Amino acid sequence: MSVTLLPAVEQLALLKANKLSPLELVEEHIARIERLNPLLNALVDFDPERARQQARVARTGALAGLPITIKASIATAGYRCEIGSELHRGQVPREDAVSVSRLRDAGAIILGTTNCPELLMAYETDNNLYGRTNNPWDLERTAGGSSGGEAAAIAAGLSAGGLGSDSGGSVREPAHFSGICALKPTSGRIPSHGHLPPCTGPFATLGAIGPMARTVGDVSLLFRVAAGADACDPSGVPVGFTNVTMEDIKQLPIGWLEDDGIAPVSPETRQAVRDAAIALEKRGFRVKPFRPSALEAARKLWHIFFVQCGAMFYAPLIAGRRAELSPTFLNFLEIAEAEKPLTADSLLWAWSESDSVRRELLTEMSQFPLLLTPVCSIPAFRHGERNWKVEGKDLTYLDAMRFTQWFNLLASPAAVVPVGRSNDGLPIGVQIAGRPYEDERVLAVAAAIEDEFGYRAPPLA
Repeated sequence: MSVTLLPAVEQLALLKANKLSPLELVEEHIARIERLNPLLNALVDFDPERARQQARVARTGALAGLPITIKASIATAGYRCEIGSELHRGQVPREDAVSVSRLRDAGAIILGTTNCPELLMAYETDNNLYGRTNNPWDLERTAGGSSGGEAAAIAAGLSAGGLGSDSGGSVREPAHFSGICALKPTSGRIPSHGHLPPCTGPFATLGAIGPMARTVGDVSLLFRVAAGADACDPSGVPVGFTNVTMEDIKQLPIGWLEDDGIAPVSPETRQAVRDAAIALEKRGFRVKPFRPSALEAARKLWHIFFVQCGAMFYAPLIAGRRAELSPTFLNFLEIAEAEKPLTADSLLWAWSESDSVRRELLTEMSQFPLLLTPVCSIPAFRHGERNWKVEGKDLTYLDAMRFTQWFNLLASPAAVVPVGRSNDGLPIGVQIAGRPYEDERVLAVAAAIEDEFGYRAPPLA
């Protein structure tokens, strides 16, 4: 196996033992990027000499010498972070986002920035600036969005790991589609300062910068490095790390659900959730079927804030420039503009109602503080698809993705780990979610599931 496909923690162990130099490890990644990125279109700003220069400098810290990538919506000094939009062509931040700065300070080597859908408002990574990102399991399918470039790069070994962002499933859907792991942390645990656009207003609750990697151990390492209070972040939370053990977690009831009783789910997706539940039960976890009743109310409120408020946030930027927008973003606008316009009263009601629904969902989760669910109704879809027939029912684009949206409204942690395969051989992940600030519990359960399943290299790799 190529060293670039090893877990990040194993690559770091090789570096620490001087069995590999940072420059040698970077050269391995450069060679892989030059071979596979033309097929995947995952990295959009990559300069091998810049990576070599970083590797030649002595580095210390928890990530010393580890080659990583960053989604092109998270400010990375000296690299193009254009959010996939012609409207931001040539945008190069002068300063790192807080999360990126922390990874650099820990010794990570930035290989480049990765592709995303225009202005992040899609579950498919495609834009007019760089084009579409392909899935390493099947180049005719999407790697997901909006952190699709990051997921494809990591899955194929172009990067040891990195950062994406998630306001409606944007690290989790790509992880599921590409067969890797990811964490949407509790909002505020990783500072959002430096995310483009800013995580303000409702997106301070919905949004989070999240680590992505091939293993849960790698995700946990990146999370510990990037997380922590930022005194200047108005949405930040002064929450320290909690040490949890498997014995502690085995005392907590885990509720699992194959669907929400509304949207159809593919048979292989159902089987992946069942297999994960069985694996946990065999390991001594307390696992029982459970479906919170507040899920649909949470999804409807998420729709208001993400879709309608999202379109309102972008209205000044796109005014008079609609002809420059990509079909992917125009599709988002079409969905938003089909809704009845928000009024001050309806927005105020939604804001108030969101606290009521979150309280209801948190109350239900006091019975089952951890939930095991699908990530998506289907595995990775073909480029441009927006409707499917599943279990004999019509399934629309946003409905297929509803399982991640609940936990953005709740601002709670949710992780994805690969478990199953579709009939076409595509990866299928499961989602483990918890109550706010209990990220470490979520990661512990994800690690237990990973022990039975976990990452496999895609055929392209």
